[in-house]
Amino acid sequence: MSTAILAGAPVPGSSLEGDLRSLGFDVRVAADAAETAKLLTVAPADERVAVVDTRFVGHLHSLRLGLTDPRFAAAAVPGALTVQPEARPALNRVLAGAEPRPDALAAALDGAGTPVHRPELGTLIASVPQGPQSRHEARAAVAAIDDEAVRLRTAVKSRDGFFTTYCISPYSRYIARWCARHGLTPNQVTTASLITALIAAACAATGTRGGYIAAGVLLICSFVLDCTDGQLARYSLQYSTLGAWLDATFDRAKEYAYYAGLALGAARNGDDVWVLALGAMVLQTCRHVVDFSFNEANHDATGNTSPTAALSDKLDSVGWTVWVRRMIVLPIGERWAMIAVLTAVTTPRIVFYALLVGCALAACYTTAGRILRSLTRRATRTDRAAQALADLADSGPLAQLFARFLRGPRGALPVIAFVGGALVVAVSLFAPVGSWWPAAGAALYCVLSGTAVSRPLKGALDWLVPPVFRAAEYVTILVLAARSDVHEALPAAFGLVGAVAYHHYDTVYRIKGGTGAPPRWLVRTIGGHEGRTLVVAVLAAVLTTRHTAGGGFAVALTVLAVAVAIVVLAESIRFWVSSGAPAVHDEGEPA
Repeated sequence: MSTAILAGAPVPGSSLEGDLRSLGFDVRVAADAAETAKLLTVAPADERVAVVDTRFVGHLHSLRLGLTDPRFAAAAVPGALTVQPEARPALNRVLAGAEPRPDALAAALDGAGTPVHRPELGTLIASVPQGPQSRHEARAAVAAIDDEAVRLRTAVKSRDGFFTTYCISPYSRYIARWCARHGLTPNQVTTASLITALIAAACAATGTRGGYIAAGVLLICSFVLDCTDGQLARYSLQYSTLGAWLDATFDRAKEYAYYAGLALGAARNGDDVWVLALGAMVLQTCRHVVDFSFNEANHDATGNTSPTAALSDKLDSVGWTVWVRRMIVLPIGERWAMIAVLTAVTTPRIVFYALLVGCALAACYTTAGRILRSLTRRATRTDRAAQALADLADSGPLAQLFARFLRGPRGALPVIAFVGGALVVAVSLFAPVGSWWPAAGAALYCVLSGTAVSRPLKGALDWLVPPVFRAAEYVTILVLAARSDVHEALPAAFGLVGAVAYHHYDTVYRIKGGTGAPPRWLVRTIGGHEGRTLVVAVLAAVLTTRHTAGGGFAVALTVLAVAVAIVVLAESIRFWVSSGAPAVHDEGEPA
């Protein structure tokens, strides 16, 4: 329930009360300051309350932005203030010393240490005219600007890929408006996008040309819905904790399920492409970890400038270079369009070849640029950033044990991580199948992994440690499964990497929401990256020598994948549907 208090003498001809009711508020009218203060005090503590000056003149969407966004404990536009239940005690404290008008209360809350969010209105108007002439001019200014056009335009991300901006958003915003007017929620649209993508994957799994064409069309439809859900959330300000979880995980679930569908379809035609499918998933996930680690390391750093960053900003000021640079990184729109078209007209093998080449080039471009920025900037990393990188590292009990007794040299932590990862991958790749050498390499990897996180990750390139760990774990699983010569091992490895990748994405979005990493018991239970790598290497040594007797390695990988998935999903669902989960809404890079 939400209550809005109109503070002040009524203004003839004002539609303010009706506007507030249309936004879902129960409106109360307070004739003077004393009555306003009384209504604020007696309003139930578990309700959102808003105070609006009766002289307010502005667009309805200005009020919507200022009063209905669920992500902020307190928010205001000129002439209107809203406070959620968690900030009600702070409001009650400032009531005694501030005039009970919106602008004065907002200033008092800010001064008392309760941040008040003030949304960017752009061309929208929110004002408190002081006289008849000023009111007339303000109303004329409101009439001159199409409120709905601004609302539609701002429903679209300010930064997006070329394909999304020019081929999807021009009409998906109208789909979002249609959904809003028919009572559909962003979560429902997100779920529809997932279902559409899963149907597309099923069509691809048929292995027929008709199935491939249908899969390509449905994948594009899924992407349209994927754009629509975010636009609907921005259009109607329907942000939620559950929506944050769905939005954070379903994109990857859709894409990786589609990879599996392509691999199943190829198998029906006698072409085994599971190595390519798993390789594409590994590469794409590692790309994202590079993005997340770099951003977490630098978003609150001080002195965070460099010549490379200055050059990048300069290039962004030239129109055509902006789009070229956004397309080079193969964001989700371009990537899904490429996958859809190639699925319809070629084969799954060609789809994966194109995907691997494109993502590899994009990964080299973005990673090289970020390394160059890190080497040329004089940033001072914060303790919060170091903790975020430590959480992203996903170190288990073994790595933490060795970190207590070993200290890596400052500045060399990413090198140590790289050496350990390269060692376990190389041994897995070249050692005899079924030997214990990969297990020995994984054991040494545990030692070096602990050394790599033995100090706070505040160095210039320390943000590379989590991506190196991700690549080492995922590629080791891929190599051991591929070399086992067990037919079902690669699909089982695909499932295991998918379950672990979900855990890593879940960690990222918890950190982005400001609630920190998953609980330590979860990381300990699923072993950490080094523990899982060691377990898979041991299973390969024990079971691949007897693969002709029943494929025990594939069964073991499947059991491990199911166990990790159950534990991770149970904790993730518990967290994201709880009231303590953040209403994350990602407006960052179009991944």
